[in-house]
Amino acid sequence: MRLVLGVIAALAAAPAVAASAEAPATVAIQRLSLDVALKLARATLDACRKEGVNVAVTVVDRGGHPQVVLRDTLAMDLTVTVSRHKAYTAMSFNAPTSQLEGRFKGSYSVPKVDGVIIAAGGLPIAGGGAILGGIGVSGAPSGELDEKCARAGLDAVAFELEAAGS
Repeated sequence: MRLVLGVIAALAAAPAVAASAEAPATVAIQRLSLDVALKLARATLDACRKEGVNVAVTVVDRGGHPQVVLRDTLAMDLTVTVSRHKAYTAMSFNAPTSQLEGRFKGSYSVPKVDGVIIAAGGLPIAGGGAILGGIGVSGAPSGELDEKCARAGLDAVAFELEAAGS
C-alpha cells in the first residue's frame, strides 16, 4: 500500500517538474485565418458541385470550434452535423477519418465519445509544422467522394498552408 501511495505521490508531483521556471508562461498557437478557411471551404464545395452533389462543409480550428460552415442548397440538414464531426475527428487524431475506420474495437471505444465520427470525409489541416484544424464534408453518396472534395479544397490552399511556417 505504501508503495502504491508513493507512486501516486510521485506521479502527482511530475507536472510540477514540467512547469518549472524554464517553461514559458504562454504558448504560441498558429491559427488558420478566416480568409484561408473560407477559401478552403468554398473550393471544397465547388469540387463537390463539379461531381454533381450537394454537401455541407465544415472547417474547424485547432480547438475544434467551427470556423466556416457552408451547406449547399439541397444538402440535408444532417450534413451540417456530420461534416462538423468529421472535421473535429480528423483534427483530433491528425489523420484522415477514412484511415480511422476499423481502428477502434469494443463497445466502449473512442467512437462512443460525443462529436467523434469514424467515417470517410474528414481531413486534418496542417501547415508550418502545426495542426491548424480539420475539414469535414458530408452529403456525397460515399465518404470517399466527401474526402475527394475535401482534398481538392486543401489543394486549393496548399500554398498558403505551406507558407504558414515562414
